[in-house]
Amino acid sequence: MAASAAAAVLGLTLSSCAVNELGPGSGDSVGIIVGGGASSQQAAQEAWVVGFQTAHTGATVEYDPAGSGAGRDMFVAGGSAFAGSDRAFTVEELAESDFVGCAPGSSVIELPAYISPIALVFNLDGIDELRLDPSTIAGIFSSEITRWNDDAIAEQNPGIDLPDQAITAIHRSDDSGITENFTAYLAEAAPDAWKHTSSGIWPLSGGEAAQGTSGVVNSVSRGHGTIGYIDASRAGELGVVSVKAGDDYVPYSAEAAAAIVDASPAAEGRAEGDLAIELDRSGTAPGAYPIVLVSYLIGCSNYSDEKTAGLVREYFAYVVSPEGQQEAATHAGSSPISAELSERAAAAVALIS
Repeated sequence: MAASAAAAVLGLTLSSCAVNELGPGSGDSVGIIVGGGASSQQAAQEAWVVGFQTAHTGATVEYDPAGSGAGRDMFVAGGSAFAGSDRAFTVEELAESDFVGCAPGSSVIELPAYISPIALVFNLDGIDELRLDPSTIAGIFSSEITRWNDDAIAEQNPGIDLPDQAITAIHRSDDSGITENFTAYLAEAAPDAWKHTSSGIWPLSGGEAAQGTSGVVNSVSRGHGTIGYIDASRAGELGVVSVKAGDDYVPYSAEAAAAIVDASPAAEGRAEGDLAIELDRSGTAPGAYPIVLVSYLIGCSNYSDEKTAGLVREYFAYVVSPEGQQEAATHAGSSPISAELSERAAAAVALIS
């Protein structure tokens, strides 16, 4: 895995050399920028790239969905002009990291540009939907609940003929922002059943692991009695879980995800243009789907190269615009950021130079 990560950094570093070899053209919208990171953003990035390049025919944006951890590492190492990440950098990481691709003294821009529910998807013959509370979800993924007809599941799903079948819970094998968000939810919403801290790396040994969002989708789809956690845009025809929040079981939706994001406060100790937020993951707000992914676009506030700065600024501006957000909603099933957040994000993008 270390060798693969190193190869990815080297590959993006070589690709990003093209950023400094921009051809002639009018201003910032000519050239190539390379980004990489969160696989959750893949469908949205594909839509954003098409929309942006249609309006800026001289620009090329390349995005490698290598995973959030790889994306942050590549960005820190200067191997990419921007990153996608399913979490913001921590205050400690910002203080300790030497962002090679940024100009000396530059701060980091972090934009919560992609909001999506994290869906719990499963594959059980003849069953399309289940209802589960936080403690039961924690029990399944910690291997305390091992069969589908366990009383903890059956009591929440009366009238459903649950099979006497082993549960195969699938987690991410890579350093994943989706894993970090999912484990943060379990730690906050089910502290008695989940004793592990939030981490992008799955905290338990054993179990079945899969690489990236696509790997989890494939493993759940091809297995029997499987369950996994993925970005909801990739749920497809798989069975899905309605999660208990307050007194209700809430199915995932873009609207239900946006409800919890808008109610969450800004993170403290951040520079201007760093719009990281602190999600309320308690899972008690009625009508709000509690397992939510907020994925960030990350760039430098100052780049050493003017052309790179201009391309990143224009691309980010498109992504957080109402048009860009609607493209992601249409093609990736994400929740458009609110008008107020879009305005703040546009102001942060304007700082890029």
